Amino acid sequence: MPHLGLTAVVVRDYDEAIAFYVDAMGFELREDTPQDAGNRWVVVAPPGSKETGILLAKADSPDQAARVGDQTGGRVGFFLNTDDFARDHARMRQGGVTFLEEPRHEPYGTVAVFVDLYGNRWDLIQPRH
Repeated sequence: MPHLGLTAVVVRDYDEAIAFYVDAMGFELREDTPQDAGNRWVVVAPPGSKETGILLAKADSPDQAARVGDQTGGRVGFFLNTDDFARDHARMRQGGVTFLEEPRHEPYGTVAVFVDLYGNRWDLIQPRH
C-alpha cells in the first residue's frame, strides 16, 4: 500500500465547505462530481499534494450531522504540514482561519492549532528535519 489517498471530513454543505477550504485555507478543488440523490464527490487538497486529499462528505443523516465539527472528540485530528510556517500562517489568518493559539516551537517543529469552519481542530505544522 503506497499511500493514504483520501480522508473524509463530514460537512453541513458542500459549497460552504469548498469556499472555506479553497479560499481561507488555500487548498485546490480537485474534483466536484454530481452523484445520485443530490450528493457530490468533492475532493480538495493542498496545492502540489499528489497523493492525499480530503473528501468533503455532506452529512446525510441526523447521526452524521451530529458529528459535523467534532469528528475527533475535540482532539486535533488533522495535520497540515508546511515548508514555510510564517507564510502559510499569515495567509490563513488573512483568509479568515481562526487559530486557537499563538505559534509555538516544539521538539518536532513549529505548530499552531486552528479550527475549520465547523470547529474540527487542525495543526498547522512545519516539521523539523
